[in-house]
Amino acid sequence: MKVIAIDPGYERMGVAIIEKIKGKEELLFSECFKTSAKIPHEERLKFIGQEIEMLIKKHKPEAMAIETLFFKNNQKTAMHVSEARGVMLYVASAHGLKVVEFSPMAIKIAVTGYGSSEKNQVTFMVKKLIKICKTIKYDDEYDAIAVGLTFFATQKSKV
Repeated sequence: MKVIAIDPGYERMGVAIIEKIKGKEELLFSECFKTSAKIPHEERLKFIGQEIEMLIKKHKPEAMAIETLFFKNNQKTAMHVSEARGVMLYVASAHGLKVVEFSPMAIKIAVTGYGSSEKNQVTFMVKKLIKICKTIKYDDEYDAIAVGLTFFATQKSKV
């Protein structure tokens, strides 16, 4: 089974394509897509949708795993990320993908065993759990991989 896993964002969006082959997760692709604050809001959303659609067409996943939102302070950022998530969910639905959402705590528990793990602990465990053959610059990319690993950890009886 193959999944597109997303750490949703508006300025930066982590994406990973992970496939489970013979009981082992394999990272096929990961990236951190960025949108520029210099372009209009609707153009940024369009770019996000186009990137997700291109990856779905290229890699043909059966499911999308996506992190739910958790914001303490900035409502404007929360709204923009919510709108970006809406675009992602629309594209997944338009391509007939099963969508599974995970809270930040559920992802931390699945990857590290502890729901209050720090970002560096998640990154450390992601590197231990799956082979990564490239240098990753942004946490968003590690977070997307963690979302994908969480998907497979929770789908054991079905995958």
